[in-house]
Amino acid sequence: MNAPEKSISPSQSQHVDVVIVGAGISGIGSAYHLQDQCPWASYAILEMKDTFGGTWETHKYPGVRSDSDLYTFGYRFKPWVGAPIASAEEILKYMGEVIEENGIGENIRYGHRIEKCSFSRETNLWTIEAERLSDGSTQVFTCNFLWMCQGYYDHEVPYIPPEWKGKGLDSFEGDFVHAQLWDPDYDYEAKRVLVIGSGATAATVVPAFAEKAAHVTMLQRSPTYFFCSENKNELADRLREVGVDEPTVHRVVRQQIMYDQNMLTQRCIDEPDTVFEELKELVRAFTGKPDFQFEPHFTPKYRPWQQRLAFCPEGDVFRAAVDGKLTVVTDTIDSFTAKGVRTASGEEIEADLIVACTGFQLKVMGDIPFFVDGAQVNWNDTVTYRGMMFTGVPNMAWVFGYFRASWTLRVDMMGDFVCDLLNHMKDKDAASVEVALRPEDKDMALLPWIESDNFNPGYLMRGLDRMPKRGDKPEWRHNQDYWLEREQIPAIDLDGAEFVYGGEGGKVRTGGDMAEAV
Repeated sequence: MNAPEKSISPSQSQHVDVVIVGAGISGIGSAYHLQDQCPWASYAILEMKDTFGGTWETHKYPGVRSDSDLYTFGYRFKPWVGAPIASAEEILKYMGEVIEENGIGENIRYGHRIEKCSFSRETNLWTIEAERLSDGSTQVFTCNFLWMCQGYYDHEVPYIPPEWKGKGLDSFEGDFVHAQLWDPDYDYEAKRVLVIGSGATAATVVPAFAEKAAHVTMLQRSPTYFFCSENKNELADRLREVGVDEPTVHRVVRQQIMYDQNMLTQRCIDEPDTVFEELKELVRAFTGKPDFQFEPHFTPKYRPWQQRLAFCPEGDVFRAAVDGKLTVVTDTIDSFTAKGVRTASGEEIEADLIVACTGFQLKVMGDIPFFVDGAQVNWNDTVTYRGMMFTGVPNMAWVFGYFRASWTLRVDMMGDFVCDLLNHMKDKDAASVEVALRPEDKDMALLPWIESDNFNPGYLMRGLDRMPKRGDKPEWRHNQDYWLEREQIPAIDLDGAEFVYGGEGGKVRTGGDMAEAV
């Protein structure tokens, strides 16, 4: 499919060396690294919302918090000084400090929804067309390099199982909402709340609802593994007690946590039954119930490495169950009724409010139409290079983090990689770079983005046919293993055969007046 060419005069175009898409945790971190490691590069961040924060701004449901510790979810360059598990408000404050301390805000263009991205090998430039939401006008940006940091899901439309409509969802006479669309002003005090789902979002809202609701019921198809722990880090507290400075505390604690996570991940693979027994013991300890029953509502069907291990601070989900504030039902939905939900076993769960915690709608590159030399990109036709770059798409990188480790670990690592690549292009006087399969990759098997027995959350399995392909060699996949990548990515040979450089340096524009974009 060919895109109609749009005539753009130089006076309409606003040029920078790098455009970063998204002002969430990935975009802000990437901007810091670009400023720090490529001070010669001009840049702009295009953000659809009218503020920064990404997922932490989108989600406003009760109790919204991180499901990763902030020593690793925080940036390596900015010490985290609070409790390991933090609220969205605390994370937004932390991000705001990063923006303020580093002068990043002047480069953010809020309220810009990208409608199209086009690359021309003739000019070695990306042309980005965006709607400025304040007035509906089309703003045009050009750049040498495009850094996609917009996340991986639809921030406006969550996933609601389509079969629910056929099961009578409209017949429910109470209030229904997906957690992603929660209104913070909604008053649920003394209401009967039914939460559908059992993942990290459900684990967050259930204890919060239990504080004020008349009762909470969690309806799940299958249980989730939970890791119960106090919301504190003894090593960090001890280092502070003896007077160690915060940057050192952050570095040491971050290293310790990453080591512990690696050991736990490996043990989940090597001895999953033993790990599950240890997780059970933590539940019993936090509830004070040595006879706490795990069958059938807290015994997952999958193996502990196949999905993210949900953090449960202070065992709050299980304590709500023990205190009689939470009822867990493991079953499927037969139909919705005027009063609530009827399960496949025939039980009717009555509720005043139903909250769907049923996950995301996967979005690849924000569902933005991409074109290279006029031909539209089908991402499923491309092959990924370490989950960062894609065959046939020059001068672009996509930040996609980790499922089992903190997302931000890869933000920092990719910040190094992209900046090294940009500096290398500058040294080579190259205007373009793209990845391509090498001669030795000619007969390489091309497979779905990730194996279902490696990681299999619903949002990813539903959208695999939209994701880029992976190869069966380490270079041509995102292996989801931070502990391997921390050694492999810094060692990448930027002159390796998989990198194809082109263009004349004289054609590279090195900045421009962005005043019109403000």
